[in-house]
Amino acid sequence: MLFRSPNVVVQNMPGGGSLRLANFMYEAAPRDGTQIGTFARATPFAPLIGQQGANFDGTKFGWLGSMTDETSVCIAWRTSGFARLEEAKTRELVLSATSPSDDAVQIPKLLNNLFGMRFRIVTGYPGNTEMLMAIERGETQGRCGMSWMSFKASHKRWLDEDKVRVFVQVAMRKHSDLSNVPLLAELTRNEEERQIVEFYSARQEIARPFFTPPGAPAGRIAALREAFMKTMADPAFLAEAEKGGLEINAFTGERVEALVRDIYKIPRDIAKKAAELAGE
Repeated sequence: MLFRSPNVVVQNMPGGGSLRLANFMYEAAPRDGTQIGTFARATPFAPLIGQQGANFDGTKFGWLGSMTDETSVCIAWRTSGFARLEEAKTRELVLSATSPSDDAVQIPKLLNNLFGMRFRIVTGYPGNTEMLMAIERGETQGRCGMSWMSFKASHKRWLDEDKVRVFVQVAMRKHSDLSNVPLLAELTRNEEERQIVEFYSARQEIARPFFTPPGAPAGRIAALREAFMKTMADPAFLAEAEKGGLEINAFTGERVEALVRDIYKIPRDIAKKAAELAGE
């Protein structure tokens, strides 16, 4: 039975970029719907690229829904003179980044290796704050793989003062704020490139997913999905999200499930090629 006001115990399970959690939920967690997980958005697709330690099948989790989809953007500082993505084919733009596992590295690498761009990536910055400070100081000229939602919330002044140019977005569809900014998928020239870009864009779509272990009773999954979507529409919850500058654009567990199944249909050699092009 489901309780109207259940006790919730939060347990962090760090390790392997969420792989430890994914394996636990897949192999050891109770299969009765009493344990709910959420992990890094790339984790469900780790088995497709043969990532070591990914001992699960993402299509078998009980997907409850996602708090929002996500749009990642690449920006250039105004004084760089860089305004359009096509310019990166003929001139270098220096980008801030953290480590090879970060979107700030993988997205420009994918652009370089798949579409012939000339981004130069400077790694080693501890996090987002330091990467953006480097741009403002003139150490670098821009960065990629940044959440549009988070950027709007934290650096609204930059946007209001027209200090940056957003030159590409990575998502399954264009964000309503960015109708004039090209979508990464618009660059593709053939089916293989389309699948490679879809593999990366799918991560943005399921940005904040929640799930149960495989094998939870269908009735329990249905009840949890309903409860999830009601929470996402709750006025008090939405008010708290707004205070934190968080964008809630929730979608159903059925939609997450369908998307994961579609991505698992991409041939493994294409998924592995995508990972290689992005430096994973």
